[in-house]
Amino acid sequence: MQTNVGQADQVIRLMIGTLLLTMSATGQLGLFGWIGGFLTLGSGTFGICALYSLLGLSTCRVDALDSQSASANTVNISNS
Repeated sequence: MQTNVGQADQVIRLMIGTLLLTMSATGQLGLFGWIGGFLTLGSGTFGICALYSLLGLSTCRVDALDSQSASANTVNISNS
């Protein structure tokens, strides 16, 4: 799978995931807190969000080098 979670998004997900797991461990949240915490923490750690993939979204930056290498891989055919 391709990374689709940007750096700022990852930091926010890591913080929210840690908060949810902490609240679940102290008994303030139940099973859904554990599930949400692990899912959020996992997507922040690995940089992949399944929902973003389904919706075709991405919060990653597109570097200028990536766009240049993509255009260099295309073949330009002209009728001269």
